[in-house]
Amino acid sequence: MVGSFGRFHVPLIAAGGLDLHSVDALRVIAMSPGPTDFPGIVEVVVEIPRGSRNKYEYDEAADVFRLDRVLASAVHYNFDYGFITNTRAGDGDHTDALLLIDEPTFPGCRVWARPIGGLEMRDDKGEDFKVLCVAVADPHQSHVEDLDQVRPHRLIEIEHFFNTYKLLEEKATDVVGWRDAAQARAVLVADRATWDAEPAPADGRPRGHG
Repeated sequence: MVGSFGRFHVPLIAAGGLDLHSVDALRVIAMSPGPTDFPGIVEVVVEIPRGSRNKYEYDEAADVFRLDRVLASAVHYNFDYGFITNTRAGDGDHTDALLLIDEPTFPGCRVWARPIGGLEMRDDKGEDFKVLCVAVADPHQSHVEDLDQVRPHRLIEIEHFFNTYKLLEEKATDVVGWRDAAQARAVLVADRATWDAEPAPADGRPRGHG
């Protein structure tokens, strides 16, 4: 059975007499994902909290978060930004994630999230797909399943950010357009397969944020 919050032990919750939309049910739902929920539910590692001009990046080799730069343009991230664990995108990094959540989190915070679409872009590194997600533990966002449930102006703001945030750095970005949840999940499945096909590190250490 699939509730509005995802496939998280819903029969068990229902059997216990909990209202699926109650605070108690939401707490159980948000904390009990399983491997079979991917790509419907993913784990996002936040690098940059909403409201920041600091561009933090995860250094996979050193397993630390570093300040990459401060944005030169007079703009800030209007969403939490990070990546999805156990994925490898075409640029060699983890798959990028844009996280809609009412309150900003912090670098390194792990968030269970639902992919609801994606923004297809091109930058100086080539094609770039950013998966738009909502935090399933945020009751203001947890009902959202696809792009048509997001305020249209919110999507325009995100597009505007990516069209302008590198202008003063003389780096070109091209926003191609939004893609629906089905296409975002397809990208995630492909990026998970790429990750799974990678050889283990020679020193035996686990891969960063795998």
